[in-house]
Amino acid sequence: MTYEFLQQYWWLIVSLLGAILVFLLFVQGGNSLIFSLGKTETQRKMLINSTGRKWEFTFTTLVTFGGAFFASFPLFYSTSFGGAYWLWMIILFSFVLQAVSYEFQGKAGNLLGANTYRTFLVINGIVGPILLGGAVATFFTGSDFYVSKANIVNVGMPVISQWGNGWHGLDALTNVWNVVLGLAVFFLARILGALYYINNIDDDDLAYRSRRVIATNTLLFLLFFLAFVIRTLLADGYAVLPDGKIAMEPYKYLTNFIQMPVVLLLFLCGVVLVLFGIVKTLVKMTFDKGIWFAGAGTVLTVLALLLTAGYNHTAYYPSTHDLQSSLTLANSSSSYFTLHVMFYVSLLVPFVLAYIFYAWRSIDIHKIGRKEMTDGGHAY
Repeated sequence: MTYEFLQQYWWLIVSLLGAILVFLLFVQGGNSLIFSLGKTETQRKMLINSTGRKWEFTFTTLVTFGGAFFASFPLFYSTSFGGAYWLWMIILFSFVLQAVSYEFQGKAGNLLGANTYRTFLVINGIVGPILLGGAVATFFTGSDFYVSKANIVNVGMPVISQWGNGWHGLDALTNVWNVVLGLAVFFLARILGALYYINNIDDDDLAYRSRRVIATNTLLFLLFFLAFVIRTLLADGYAVLPDGKIAMEPYKYLTNFIQMPVVLLLFLCGVVLVLFGIVKTLVKMTFDKGIWFAGAGTVLTVLALLLTAGYNHTAYYPSTHDLQSSLTLANSSSSYFTLHVMFYVSLLVPFVLAYIFYAWRSIDIHKIGRKEMTDGGHAY
């Protein structure tokens, strides 16, 4: 195994975790619909319990995604998580707020009341996807940072990377294309959330309203997603030259798709699966498996986009402050020894995925119904 192979391998692993995380944002998307879908207390309890049994998967994947980035590409971790900390702190705080809200909204005698905690869930359902989408967009639009590896010998302040302004990540929201992808992820999360409700809750009224939500949010999702993809394919990209220097290249990401046909195929298959899951759910009223087609499509589409951002001699985290400070797979990865050892550890991932599949199937073996919400068992 060469050093380059290991760098490419771990970018694949990190990208896959990021893609799975975007799929699991159906929890946040579902939370954003609590009040618009649930017209009665029982319906709202069914909605909350449907996503409440899955929020740990999303949170754990978010932490694993960050941990994998830290272990395999530590310079990105220190640059983005350390420099753009306001953006990441808001994201993490919204997820912590979600966890607290699930546990306390049903507690007897809580002073804030159930609807206050449910409002917190809605806030997480809006803030989480938009900011995560905006953070991913910076892989294509760039961020305001600079890197000086010579600072490592500075005893007083051995900080390699620094942010170029005082906004520390919030400046990402001033770039319209970051916001565009953030909104695309938000509407996609709402679509996936509604699809999951149809699959997981036995209630005809909720299923009917969920289909209406899917129809309206699909139009908005396509508007923002297509706008971002078209702009990205036509924009200049950040190419890594043979000598390691970074240079702007016209149509770089379009070129990446053309030169990596397997990645292009993943992207197209992902888009088709997402549209198939949505359209068949809208056309056939008895079809409730749309979440699995759209979910698989989401993973493939996001995976393809992230691979395009890092593969084929591309700077995956561009710097708008100093072009040569842009991060690549070669200049930001851990040592060969670290990546080599972690390669063997990563072979355990299929067993973890198998356990998650087993646990998920055990939880969802029966649909949530009204009777379960009134039987007095464990419910959020």
